[in-house]
Amino acid sequence: MRKKVVSSAEAIAILRDGDTLCCSGFGSNGVPVELILALEKRFLETASPKNLTLLFGGGPGDGGTGGVNHLAHEGLLKRVIGGHYGLVPKIGQLALQSKVEAYNLPLGVISHLYRDIACGLPGTASKVGLGTFVDPRLEGGKIGSRTVEDLVEVITLGGKELLYYKAFPISVAFIRATSADAEGNLTMERETLTLDALAIATATKNSGGFVIAQVERIVERGSLNPRRVKVPGILVDCVVVASAENHPQNLGGSYNPAFSAEVRVPLDAVAPMALDERKVIARRAAFELLPNSVVNLGIGMPEGVAAVANEEKILKYMTLTAEPGVIGGMPASGANFGAAINPEAVIDMNQQFDFYDGGGLDLACLGLAECDPAGSINVSRFGPKLAGAGGFINITQNSRTVVFVGTFTAGGLKIAIADGQLKILQEGRARKFVQRIEQVTFSGPYASSSGQTVLYVTERCVFRLTPAGLELIEVAPGIDVERDILAQMDFKPIVNQPQLMDARIFRPEAMQLKDTLLSISLVDRMQYEPTQGTAYYNFQGLRVQSHKDVEDIRHATEALCRPIGKKIGVVVNYDDFQIDEAVVDDYAAMVKRISDQFYTHVSRYTTSAFMRLKLGAALEGRGLAAHIYETPQEAIESARQSSAA
Repeated sequence: MRKKVVSSAEAIAILRDGDTLCCSGFGSNGVPVELILALEKRFLETASPKNLTLLFGGGPGDGGTGGVNHLAHEGLLKRVIGGHYGLVPKIGQLALQSKVEAYNLPLGVISHLYRDIACGLPGTASKVGLGTFVDPRLEGGKIGSRTVEDLVEVITLGGKELLYYKAFPISVAFIRATSADAEGNLTMERETLTLDALAIATATKNSGGFVIAQVERIVERGSLNPRRVKVPGILVDCVVVASAENHPQNLGGSYNPAFSAEVRVPLDAVAPMALDERKVIARRAAFELLPNSVVNLGIGMPEGVAAVANEEKILKYMTLTAEPGVIGGMPASGANFGAAINPEAVIDMNQQFDFYDGGGLDLACLGLAECDPAGSINVSRFGPKLAGAGGFINITQNSRTVVFVGTFTAGGLKIAIADGQLKILQEGRARKFVQRIEQVTFSGPYASSSGQTVLYVTERCVFRLTPAGLELIEVAPGIDVERDILAQMDFKPIVNQPQLMDARIFRPEAMQLKDTLLSISLVDRMQYEPTQGTAYYNFQGLRVQSHKDVEDIRHATEALCRPIGKKIGVVVNYDDFQIDEAVVDDYAAMVKRISDQFYTHVSRYTTSAFMRLKLGAALEGRGLAAHIYETPQEAIESARQSSAA
């Protein structure tokens, strides 16, 4: 049996001149520091290996000198292909100075390339990137004058225009995990994310390459739960046990058990944001949140939306996500971005982008750096600074609604908020709304043609994307449109009759956003799916306090069901449903009448044991099926079985 547990120097010795090295990690999370340092040490001591191609997705670094920044040596690297460069500035400088061939491709595309390389495909076809700097009709994702080879092509497939991203073999992979046995089976119990470790290892192995795993500890052969093994040993060539200082949970700080789902922490302990321009922007963006929606929040300014949602006690009514694979909970901010507190699930990054690219996001909230008259956005490149696109292009091109957030001007902006009014004390040195942006990371015309809803939220006003360009739709109280908005832009937006931004945004107390969020009309709460013959009633957060409320529900039900002309199945969500004792009998009687008249069967669900008991007893007293399920999956399956019968 071949020995797989080796020293870092023994593992790194496998690299040869001209190899393609793929390094896992997302920002400060999951960075294989021990392997990176060992490679740097070998190169500095021996000037070998030379002319490597470095491939990475989420920019594994800390924004300074950590992570793959250690590999930013002339001669060591010949080519770099990366998704995000913001946290690997030393690599970015090599690219901007044309000291290496360099490409910036969408993070989700790189993530999917791993899978396509693994299964031997020649490349990845995707709509992601059309109309942006990745499109070869603009820049083709190239960085610097040294970069000449085309890695991206425009193709037509199935009658649709797509971008084709060329695949290439991977020689060596650096991945990391928590535990490994002698066979090289890997588990990730103390990691913040699983990232693309499995896809990278498979792609490398099937390219005839060499997979090196950095771990925290070695365990006895056969002791790992096979269901927790994330990367099987058949894909791992050698394992390196890292020193503690070179295997931090993330580069931003000490181990946090909440990031690895070892514990759940009370979110009430998270302090509210101070009322400044960041909170004003986050508050206005939070008005776009909807119950039962799936949301992506980007790094930086958008992180405040999660903090506001937590303060307003509305996190439980939606699902927040982040592109490296976290679903639910509260996404972490700053150096910890990519992790999450109390997540519901952590999946691989390529699977998260499957969900995003397929249209799974209801809302995305991302940063606003530069904007032109057509509503196009640049967040990826600014003169001598290369941030890169990261997942920005995937997310903004495929979310149903996109909200860009940022201050109106940058660099030295000072504001004051008093008595519900906003006052500009000092303008920022740089304008964000400019005639021409440096790079197109988001295409306004492409979004407009596809019918996306796009908003641009600042501390002093809100714009909406229209086919004719930006329209000013809201202005903060205390702001003069001519002086504080139009005079600070390089172009004039469409101005009709903008409204005032909600006054609650500019007051220190909580906005009571829960009441606004849950005040959905009954019409919007009821939807019929004709292909299934089933109606879905979203009564989450609904308050029934009077006989009028009961009658309103009856009228809305009749308006939906009568035109259908036949009896239908119904699934009802009663989560956080509230009903006064005085109207429980009236409500049950109304449900009995409409059930007899319109329904073949009804499946109900709520996570509240009290509501299941209370409502179940009332319905049973009227001769109705009293069972109320605990989960929507159980209710929907019951409805499906009833329909089949």
